[in-house]
Amino acid sequence: MQEIQTSKSGKDYLSAILRDRATVITRAFFWKIFHASGDADIALKVGRYRKVKGRYDFEIPETNQPKSELTLDDEEFHKLVEFVQENYEPFKIGVRQYVPINSTFDQTSIEHLKAVFDNPEKQELLEFIIEHNIIHRDLVLGLVNRQRVKAIEQFEEMLDNNLVEHKWQKWFEENSWVLGTEFVRVLDEREIDTENIADFLVEAYDGFLDIVEIKRPEGDLNFWQDKKDHKNYVPSSDLVRAITQASSYIYEIEREANSVKFLERVDHVKTVKPRCILIFGRSYDWDNEKNESYRIQNSLYHNLSILTYDHVIDRAKRICGMVTGQKCL
Repeated sequence: MQEIQTSKSGKDYLSAILRDRATVITRAFFWKIFHASGDADIALKVGRYRKVKGRYDFEIPETNQPKSELTLDDEEFHKLVEFVQENYEPFKIGVRQYVPINSTFDQTSIEHLKAVFDNPEKQELLEFIIEHNIIHRDLVLGLVNRQRVKAIEQFEEMLDNNLVEHKWQKWFEENSWVLGTEFVRVLDEREIDTENIADFLVEAYDGFLDIVEIKRPEGDLNFWQDKKDHKNYVPSSDLVRAITQASSYIYEIEREANSVKFLERVDHVKTVKPRCILIFGRSYDWDNEKNESYRIQNSLYHNLSILTYDHVIDRAKRICGMVTGQKCL
């Protein structure tokens, strides 16, 4: 346990041994220097001392030219602390140039950084930053993960409100990463033909066109019927309609697969046997029987996967390394 001591002259001090060898010891001291005004400064004294053995053991500075003992006053000490805080980690990892973020990092600097990072092609920007060592890779990954955690926080807040569908469309468009590695980008085009407009057309990791269709999680939409059929949970009429709509989109896209105009609209992403992810309803209160029924229901389709909003948030938390079911702090 550290203990503040008082010198013969009445000054409070705190000492620590930084290194202790057979003949030399290195010490550090905090000194509290009081002024007539009643204010106190903190001074830091660091010294390397040679141990002198004899009748009375004592220590003297290891060298006197230059003297291996230095006392920093309050201003010098705080400048040293600031220097260490700002520069130790960048220097340690070998960053050649960097901008310390401290009290001098004013609003103008913040706005400038926001302008740099407010780039619609965020992935390209991050790759450029990493490639040119502008920011250390671990910091970039940390920033990306923090941004995703904030998106999860927003998602959980949205689940507490009965939001209209286009609010969810916007969230999924900005956070398509929650769907995992299946998709690499959301396409600008949503129109399949003049009568069919999907929520999202996406390019899958294999370079082919797929669909994401979402339905608002609240309102009057139910996942299961109120009553079982032959002791089994069965999809509600709401879910059946959503499945039918998603299947219709798949069919219409297959019909347009060879259309030159359609291919131009979807940026020439190849269209072969498209699949659809349907995001529908809630599952936070399901028991084991409903979870098993969901597993069976999903197995019935070879080109359609159904996720609830709770499945989406659990997937997002797994991606971010959070505990499933954990609320964001």
